[in-house]
Amino acid sequence: MIPGFNHNLKYKDIVFHIQTEDSGVTNPHIITHIFIGGNIVATKKTNYDDIIKADRMEDVVREIMEDQHKEVMRGLLQGAYDDNPLIQSALPQTLTLEQMKKEEQRAEQFEADLLSDKSLDEVILDYLVDESEKK
Repeated sequence: MIPGFNHNLKYKDIVFHIQTEDSGVTNPHIITHIFIGGNIVATKKTNYDDIIKADRMEDVVREIMEDQHKEVMRGLLQGAYDDNPLIQSALPQTLTLEQMKKEEQRAEQFEADLLSDKSLDEVILDYLVDESEKK
């Protein structure tokens, strides 16, 4: 079994932990996990059963581990895992331009509804009149 790799990467204001490990020749797999807060949110697994008897097997496995670890880190930073529901729920939600305009309009309408030239007594009186008319 070859020692693994661990890195923390900040992407879209979230700290991701990437861990790559070798399961050893009795279970010849290289596994790379992406973690958020201790939870596995994505995994890449490579079987190397076909090279167990190869010359310099440990060197080859180490190269595969390094390549896979870098590939997963690169993929994360390029958005390859953004559609993963677990990652999606952890990423800060951003609004589209259209959504931002709607939110601005709602805020402006809310503010306009709050502002009044009437005194508090007049607002209360209007409210009471409206309520009595509903009955």
